[in-house]
Amino acid sequence: MLLEINNAVVSILDLRELLKVISPCLRRIIPHDAALLTLREPESGRLRLHALDLQTFGRAPFEEGVLISPEDTPEGQAMTSRRPVLAAPVVDLKRFSSPWVRHAVDNGVRSGCAVPLISHDRTLGALSVVSLREGAFTEADAELLALCASQIAIAVENALAYREIETLKNKLAEEKLYLEEEIQTEYNFAEIVGQSAALRKVLREAETVAPTDSCVLLCGETGTGKELIAHAIHSLSARRERTLVKLNCAAIPTGLLESELFGHERGAFTGAIAQRVGRFELAHRGTLLLDEIGEIPLELQPKLLRVLQEREFERLGSSRTIKTDVRLIAATNCDLPQMVAEKKFRSDLFYRLNVFPITIPPLRERPEDIPLLVRYFSKKHSTRMNKRIETIAKETVDALGRYAWPGNVRELENFVERAVILSQGSELQAPLAELRAPAAAAPEIPAAAAAPHGPSPLSLAEVERAHIEEILRRTRGVIGGRGGAAELLGLPVSTLRHRMKKLGLR
Repeated sequence: MLLEINNAVVSILDLRELLKVISPCLRRIIPHDAALLTLREPESGRLRLHALDLQTFGRAPFEEGVLISPEDTPEGQAMTSRRPVLAAPVVDLKRFSSPWVRHAVDNGVRSGCAVPLISHDRTLGALSVVSLREGAFTEADAELLALCASQIAIAVENALAYREIETLKNKLAEEKLYLEEEIQTEYNFAEIVGQSAALRKVLREAETVAPTDSCVLLCGETGTGKELIAHAIHSLSARRERTLVKLNCAAIPTGLLESELFGHERGAFTGAIAQRVGRFELAHRGTLLLDEIGEIPLELQPKLLRVLQEREFERLGSSRTIKTDVRLIAATNCDLPQMVAEKKFRSDLFYRLNVFPITIPPLRERPEDIPLLVRYFSKKHSTRMNKRIETIAKETVDALGRYAWPGNVRELENFVERAVILSQGSELQAPLAELRAPAAAAPEIPAAAAAPHGPSPLSLAEVERAHIEEILRRTRGVIGGRGGAAELLGLPVSTLRHRMKKLGLR
């Protein structure tokens, strides 16, 4: 039997398959109704039932994956004493007060034997056999099972090492895929541009908090560059060699957000056809940026608070606790204190996020940075479009400096990109007529002087859509080729098609 077990386990690296092969070999010499493989969880010290082989139970008294407290169980005693524990008559089993043992007795178990699994002087867990008959196992059976356990322990250690390697390999594959997606992402900025006092203050605050592991809350209007500041904090921190993982909470449907954050096991819900690693697990020892944190639903906020405070969580569909070491950066354009007052955001979560708040000023509060940004974006997009923009008229720069830019730096970049598209020569031809009076100036105008009915300002997307539609009408719908819309706009055909799709143009 020992030789048969040895031959069976040398090439098996799955715990369930391992017990399935071992149990029939044992049953021929030591008859039993069920065999169980329980292993110690390194983090909690509790036992988890990893595999079982049931033979003649009408109603299974054991559930695979369940966590067991080792106190007052045959398995726990076998691991502590490092010797076999024999529970022969049912009265002997009843001396164990563990709910796990009582549940087994209530479901027909009348005798059992547990032996420790020891490999390289390390106790991994226990191998148990149980029977529906009283006194089914003898001391000789216990000694023989202990001999088998020394071989089985080596196979279990190999299987655990293989599982750990597979887990690390899958995590690396997830990180690689995530980083590849990040590389392909079109960022609004390639670097921080500006010399204003307001921007320098933000950078000083980022430099101060970066070396710590404290939570950072980035506040500011849409398009001010919160993600860019998060990148700067991560790059200056001790975690810069690890991944900066990002998640826009507003871009994920509410029902899937928990899975995105914490991951899920296969079969956890309809459509969960494979195990998925969540962002907290992916960002282990790195940094996690949660953008639009104010969009997290109230029912999910306690789970987020727990992982921030306890540094542990469970995947959806799993009871196994996963430890995580993540530095969190949260970003929002919402008024979180107001949301707390309106009971739309938990106060305890807000206090946990608000350890080191950084407010990023809107573009209208740092107008001295606009000329630098205009030159930077002009160069960036003209290079991408194979154009040469060498000069920008002073009138253009002044007009852009007077505009309030409600969309902030993102709006400015989109506007400059459109100007580059429209420019035919070496000077930037900006459509200044599209800029409307800044909304911030409205309070300075007396109410009586304001026009009762004025034209509503068009967004850049609406202007761009109208311009592309006009060009398409001129070319009778022809996009590529000589005289096509792409040539007239100075764009590659693929870029124009992408723009049309984004704007909903057929």
